[in-house]
Amino acid sequence: MTAPHPTVRHRAALALALLPMLLLAGCGGDAATDIGDVDTPSVRYVALGDSYSAAPAVPSSKDDDGCLRSTHNYPSLVAKEWKPDTFVDVTCAGADTADMTRPQYPAIKAQLDAVTSDTDVVTLGLGGNEFNLFFTLVGQCAFVRNQDPTGSPCEEAMNVRGKDKLLTSIAATRGRMVSVVRQIQQSAPEAKVLLVGYPQIVPATGTCPDLLPLADGDYPYGRMVNKALTEMLDEVARATETTYVDLWKATAGHDICADDPWINGQHHDPERGAAYHPFVEEQEAAAAKVLAALEG
Repeated sequence: MTAPHPTVRHRAALALALLPMLLLAGCGGDAATDIGDVDTPSVRYVALGDSYSAAPAVPSSKDDDGCLRSTHNYPSLVAKEWKPDTFVDVTCAGADTADMTRPQYPAIKAQLDAVTSDTDVVTLGLGGNEFNLFFTLVGQCAFVRNQDPTGSPCEEAMNVRGKDKLLTSIAATRGRMVSVVRQIQQSAPEAKVLLVGYPQIVPATGTCPDLLPLADGDYPYGRMVNKALTEMLDEVARATETTYVDLWKATAGHDICADDPWINGQHHDPERGAAYHPFVEEQEAAAAKVLAALEG
């Protein structure tokens, strides 16, 4: 992975470099220049992504365009702390790579339309909805639990002619993600792009069928898929020379089954988070990792 993009740092340095000249100009009588007339570089931050970036039902959640963005999702928390001059959050629940270049709903534009040539920072949290990956893991895999509660019916169902369907989908998603990042880089050549990964959803050990209704043997399988998705995104970041924001390590011990979960289970909680989606604690951890990457 490459060093963090210097654009934001350079703009800040330029503003500092101009300061002595502005102060001298203020002492120059008729030659004085009104500081308010001097243009200083501005910073534009654009957030792209799916529901793990939009954070539906994390208070308070907006639904003016169907995207269910929270005012406390990690992009908003980053913007509140970092204070860019312009902040554009187009994250949207249910988004996949196709929605980067086409309207996901009639009332909204393609997400990539928000990435203009003067964009300085882009966060991208995407990939889990490709080929219905996430829905299959928490939906179909849960549905087949009763077929063999102590076995691994989902893993068996996903094995097609010796190849795992979900792992094959993740491998195919890699190319799509690379394409999205390349389009961001083309639209905003000077932007620092941060590819934000996914948290730990499935526990390393143990089960919690009341919250995550998988068959006992499908917990290790679900965790393998969960981790494979994050590893693929790390590979995409390396291939595109962008910054990977690793949430896997940051959320260790806070999966759905944990004593202190940062991810909600199967029951929608309108006061905390949507089913199978992050609580505000996970979004705060993600924001901290993004801010650290911006400062690095």
